[in-house]
Amino acid sequence: MKLDVNALGTFYRMAREGAGLAAGRLTHMTGVETQVGVTKLNFMRGREIQRDFEDSTAKVGVRVKLTGAIEGYSMIVFERENAFRIVETLLAESDEVEIDVDGEFDEMTRSAATEVGHIMNSGFIDGWADVLETVIDVSTPEFVQGATAEPFFGDINEAPDDDDLALLFQSRIETVGTEVGFSHYLFPKRESMSALLDRLRTSGGIEYDKLDGFDRMAERGAEEVAKTATTLTGIDTSVEIRRLNFVSLEAIPEQVADQKLVGVAFEFDGMPSGYLLFLFDEESAHEIVDAMVPMEVDEDGFGEMGTSAIKELGNIMASGFLDGWANVLDTTIDHSTPEFIHDMGAAAVDPVIIQLGENQEFAFVFDTVVVADGREFDCEVYAIPDEADLERALNNLDVDRIEETPTTAEFQEVNNS
Repeated sequence: MKLDVNALGTFYRMAREGAGLAAGRLTHMTGVETQVGVTKLNFMRGREIQRDFEDSTAKVGVRVKLTGAIEGYSMIVFERENAFRIVETLLAESDEVEIDVDGEFDEMTRSAATEVGHIMNSGFIDGWADVLETVIDVSTPEFVQGATAEPFFGDINEAPDDDDLALLFQSRIETVGTEVGFSHYLFPKRESMSALLDRLRTSGGIEYDKLDGFDRMAERGAEEVAKTATTLTGIDTSVEIRRLNFVSLEAIPEQVADQKLVGVAFEFDGMPSGYLLFLFDEESAHEIVDAMVPMEVDEDGFGEMGTSAIKELGNIMASGFLDGWANVLDTTIDHSTPEFIHDMGAAAVDPVIIQLGENQEFAFVFDTVVVADGREFDCEVYAIPDEADLERALNNLDVDRIEETPTTAEFQEVNNS
């Protein structure tokens, strides 16, 4: 199975179109204004999907089986409390109905939740069919609930095994002014997805197992980051890449949290070339400074010493990622000195997005968590390679080298001036 940026771009537009239709139909049904929150194409392993579901929060889902241009399963998932809120809104005019959010779904509330989920699924699927100019048939909806992954996709053959990498559509719709929202998943049959990719592909494309290798390269780079950060700080540190996302460049600023962010940006050059960006919320950045600087720092934590600490960690992370890639790809990748960022939300990423937008439309984004001494730092890693470079580099990748090649990072000295 091969894929290229054009095919992934079409999938992304399908996801956005479907989310828009689903949001509009939810508004029509409930009278509550909605908006599309986040739309991503996720390359996720089975264990990562299970972790999404197994967070001790009871969930409700509505799933349908697809045939036609896309074969597989489409599933809407609400947190249980949110499902009750939607049902309560839908049945608000019925004096005979009392909704107990702590109770069980009875026949009426289950029917209402299933109807909402089916309408949402149909919105997504109609959006995909519109973009593809084709027909996708949908089965009768099935109501599922539980607090683990098993009831939702344990019996779906299309769901990936723990170590398998799967391409999933994931969208979130939010009701304006409330906390009600839900996620959407598509589990396509591999053969169906392969046929669709072949039809949409306009270039030579990348073999799917090479992209799987790219993801494993990133995991190995993260392991190197953790080892070196532990050596540098004396604090037990681990870094975990949770998933690889494919998103529109223009959507990245929309997805960045609307809060003060601290980050480090790099430009890298070689095969491939591109940009690397690490973003932390302020609280996480303060934790990093406290862990790395064993003395009093400026009150805001981002004076000369705080800035130096953030840049040094960013430099370690960049070297861990890129040197590992270069070793596996048997090439050379150099990166610039770190550029410190401290700005509000979208403004923190706009300069990089503007530069990239001159030559490409989409980006690969790594969703990462950094943990040091038991403290969790939320960190978004934007690794955005040049599209043409990435295709050439991955097509030359020997996937057997990934596990065999050492990922020894070499670090440039950070200029603190």
